[in-house]
Amino acid sequence: MNILILIGSPRQEGNTQLLAEAFARGAETHHHVTTLSVRDLNVGPCTGCNACFASEGNACIQNDDMARVYAQMAQADMLVIASPVYFYGISAQLKSVIDRLHNPLRNTFHIKKMALLLVGGASLPELFDSITTQYELALRFFNLEDGGRVLVRGVRECGDIRQTPALEEAYTLGERQ
Repeated sequence: MNILILIGSPRQEGNTQLLAEAFARGAETHHHVTTLSVRDLNVGPCTGCNACFASEGNACIQNDDMARVYAQMAQADMLVIASPVYFYGISAQLKSVIDRLHNPLRNTFHIKKMALLLVGGASLPELFDSITTQYELALRFFNLEDGGRVLVRGVRECGDIRQTPALEEAYTLGERQ
């Protein structure tokens, strides 16, 4: 299986990246894994112009790195979303990428499975509720299998996640794919 991990953290070597890397190490025991960090991409937000619905090859009018994301998604059988939680949502950088999936190209992808990796500094019980609701809606809309979730609360500073069982959980989740 080809697995694509989208890391939504703007912080290099942060908790979200560590969690995604642990998942990748587990998954690489059986699968091919590609990781894209959105912090390294120049992806503008969707403008809602719908030009991609009429353009040749469903090309977006924005000439940015989203073409690279589309190319990787076209090869993927599984998508893993990894994000820090900012004000009960995913990062703005990752949100731009996801919103650009409004493009009809998404209907040509062969993704059958999705997993969710989230890291939040707060410890509130409902910290992940809004994101997991959107995730579940996407699973249903695209008829995707839930590959699992690792949701980590109370990790704020870079490296805090190392003091939790989350990295082992992510590795195991990746290995089980």
